[in-house]
Amino acid sequence: MDLSDLLIKIEQLRRSMIEVAVDKGFSSNESIEISRELDDLLNKYEKIKELNN
Repeated sequence: MDLSDLLIKIEQLRRSMIEVAVDKGFSSNESIEISRELDDLLNKYEKIKELNN
């Protein structure tokens, strides 16, 4: 996955997390699952950025 694909996926998950959190609550299992996935992608993004500098 290249950096631009990763950024697109991050944005999609961010929007999804907001929608789920508003609909089902911030502490719903689905919100937490999406949040964890988003955290993983953000960590990958930071690692890629570090390697490219």
